[in-house]
Amino acid sequence: MQHKSNSSNTHSKAIARFVSNLRFDDIPDKALERIKILILDTIGCGIFGADLQWSNILFDTLSDIDKYAEHKVLGSKRKLSALNATLLNGTQIQGFEHDDVHRRGVLHVGAVTLPPLMAIAEMGPELSGKDFITAAVAGYEIGPRVGICMRPDHIGQGWHSGATVGTFSAVSGAASALKLDVEQTLNALGIAGTQAAGLMAAQYGAMVKRMHAGKSAQSGLLAALLAKKGFTGIRNIFEAPYGGFCTTFSRSQDRFDIDELSRGLGKEFELMNIALKFYSCVGSNHTTLDAIKDIQSRRPFVTDEITQITVWGSQVTIDHVGWPYEPQGLTSAQLNLPFCIATLLLESDVSPSQFDAACITDEKRINLSRKVRCIHDPEITARGSKLRHMVHVEILFSDGTSEKQTREFQRGSELDFADDDTVIKKFKSLTDEKITAQQQDRIIDLTLSIERLKNVKPFINLITC
Repeated sequence: MQHKSNSSNTHSKAIARFVSNLRFDDIPDKALERIKILILDTIGCGIFGADLQWSNILFDTLSDIDKYAEHKVLGSKRKLSALNATLLNGTQIQGFEHDDVHRRGVLHVGAVTLPPLMAIAEMGPELSGKDFITAAVAGYEIGPRVGICMRPDHIGQGWHSGATVGTFSAVSGAASALKLDVEQTLNALGIAGTQAAGLMAAQYGAMVKRMHAGKSAQSGLLAALLAKKGFTGIRNIFEAPYGGFCTTFSRSQDRFDIDELSRGLGKEFELMNIALKFYSCVGSNHTTLDAIKDIQSRRPFVTDEITQITVWGSQVTIDHVGWPYEPQGLTSAQLNLPFCIATLLLESDVSPSQFDAACITDEKRINLSRKVRCIHDPEITARGSKLRHMVHVEILFSDGTSEKQTREFQRGSELDFADDDTVIKKFKSLTDEKITAQQQDRIIDLTLSIERLKNVKPFINLITC
């Protein structure tokens, strides 16, 4: 079978030009204010993740083989090489399902974008606050666009988008921070894309799901560093009809929308469509949890009154989170919708404190989860990726009454974005037991005024404690 290489790379070049040419003054005021609060949220998640079991195992493994350890790790005094610190920082940020999410792009953006920038800031020469912000915007912009291009089918086919499309956020931010020219950036995109990999089966209890974001971050940094030295990559990484990113990961020539890659690029900022999470579980669960809280606010009830809970959602949501719960590990507990519903109803919240090793086999939660049915609603699926988290929830009570609630988006979404005080409160709750109140306030102040820094190294020193 013969395949043509197809030298067309209109969209790959458009992305390379955007990343290479983006300047601080190109960033609209609203996007500037939003990116800073997104960065603060990401830092809080990373500091919280420093002492998690999988973070410790990963550090111990990497430190055993690292002979050049001069780059810092969030929330600790640990040091590793640039590439391995990036791997660990990305893992920590995504370590407990509390970090941001771009709903249409199906991507945790901060976890893959910020770790390479931290490493580059420590490499020298000086990286200013304005250049750090500009690089962050480049990364936060490109990864979600690739995710939108690939549609929810991407995750539905079993690919974990954080580990696949996430590489493009990582490499875009890194390329900007390293000041690569258009040709170097084009090559960097091609080097990053061929490293993309990650399987959704990791959600069933495996620690490796936590590492997917870190691996994307590491791959993106490596790609940019290689391109800076003249290493070449796939120049039509998105357009190649055989072996290109879009055709290979969709297993088709048409189950993606390649025009989404550059539609409105530089004029419409996807970072404004990133949501923050206020439950410690996968984003696909949040609308249901909010719907249940809506019902509780108008009809208080206890769990003994519940006969059945039915959740209707998109096909992607049902496949992703709607399976019958089995105790397989914390990852599975935080991703499983019936278990998270039971956690909310029995514990009154779905926060880090609700998820310890003992919760996995909690009989009360497991038994209550068995009362939850998750059903595909074709009408919700037909409404597309913008409403992939939409749900209808019905609770049937033992007295024969029922309550229904529809939620199109969750608290903290781009349509109901949290104010700064709420995000700062979340940051402090995640870091209260990790750093001092003085450190917290200093991190908040520096993050929200980072563009004033001539050199971000002191900022990196602060957030790595």
